[in-house]
Amino acid sequence: MAETKPPTTNPPTRSKLVRLIAIVLLALIVLVGLVILIVWLTIKPKKLVYSIDDGSIHNYNLSNGNHLNSTYNFILRAYNPNKKVSIYYDKVDIAVLYDDETLTRGTIDPFYQPKKNATRFMLNLASHDVPLPDQIARDLKVERTSGRVEMTVKLRARIRFKVGVWKSRHYHMKVSCAPIMVHFSTSSKGFQRTICDVDI
Repeated sequence: MAETKPPTTNPPTRSKLVRLIAIVLLALIVLVGLVILIVWLTIKPKKLVYSIDDGSIHNYNLSNGNHLNSTYNFILRAYNPNKKVSIYYDKVDIAVLYDDETLTRGTIDPFYQPKKNATRFMLNLASHDVPLPDQIARDLKVERTSGRVEMTVKLRARIRFKVGVWKSRHYHMKVSCAPIMVHFSTSSKGFQRTICDVDI
């Protein structure tokens, strides 16, 4: 009769190793999440505030061929209300629209905005022989007779947040300022400040 050998202890199986790695990764994810939550609760970031504080149209000329030439002057105000968060603006694109039709585009040079800071920009943009659809041109001519026109200013930016020495990854920010009642240079009426919608 053959002797039975006592059972041997097998080394940890592959499934146990995978399970251990999964537990470690899960613990790390939870730990990182807690750190982010604690930092967020400590900083309590506030939403950025944008507004168009002034605006006017100059050198307006809409030809019979519906080609627009005009210059636009806007004062854009960017306010960072945060006490512990500063912002890097690495790329900023500007567009001026009338009834969803883009009249001109421009850029703002990259800049750094400190905490609790309000920065104003003088936007000087122009339309050079921009062709307009017939209906858009007709509507613009009608509004021109009233001395003011309803416009939209849109901003797209790539930004980073800074807290102490830590800098975040890039975020895409969209700002929409509308409706802006912009007066022609011959108008004596005052400008009404427009608060913008900010989405990050």
